[in-house]
Amino acid sequence: MSSEFRPSIFHPYFFIRKGLLNKITQYRHLLHGKLLDFGCGSKPYRSLINVNEYVGVDFVNEGHPHDNEQIDIFYDGKRIPVDDGTFDSALSSEVFEHIFNLDEVLQELYRVIKPGGTILITCPFVWKEHELPNDYARYTHCALKHLFEKNGFSIKEMDKSGNFIEVLFQLQVLYFYDSWYPKVRKIPLVNLIFQLLFITLPNIVGALLSKLLPQKKSMYLNNIIVAERCPGTNA
Repeated sequence: MSSEFRPSIFHPYFFIRKGLLNKITQYRHLLHGKLLDFGCGSKPYRSLINVNEYVGVDFVNEGHPHDNEQIDIFYDGKRIPVDDGTFDSALSSEVFEHIFNLDEVLQELYRVIKPGGTILITCPFVWKEHELPNDYARYTHCALKHLFEKNGFSIKEMDKSGNFIEVLFQLQVLYFYDSWYPKVRKIPLVNLIFQLLFITLPNIVGALLSKLLPQKKSMYLNNIIVAERCPGTNA
């Protein structure tokens, strides 16, 4: 796994990427058999997941080129070109915010997952706009629960990554990184001072305060949902 998705305290996306890694690691044992990685990109979590077969599906869009990615099947946004009930389980990480017609996509995922199969998804609750113009939504837990249940899945786990303190410090680092890093990155000494003061130090302070202060989860970074494809229902 690349350091981009296993971030150190020096990384500008430390809190959100650390939270995702921890939660996918926590629930990875529920994934098995032939797995669909929906919106796979570079398959950043492939090395974490022990399955019989790992199939990456993605589609070309205006906000996200796929030049150096490991896509096995391209998806036209309507139908994944596989038979019904092809997959035992599915993973989709940081994809749902880029889907405008999420009901239709959940119905298609329902079709390609076997009855009783498991899907693990993550999607942001608090994050900046990205991969424009294909960034459409931010979801609460309640919204995701409703969407999954409406489309033939039962919820097995609902979880969150990050907390109020981590959100505050992650957004602070993100602001400075997006606003100032492009201006200082080519000046070695200034770049070093910038990274220490505006990335590393806030990450350290935020991590410490997150442990020491009461953890409020009403503001958080990511949703994590584990759902089961219900047998004998029509999505």
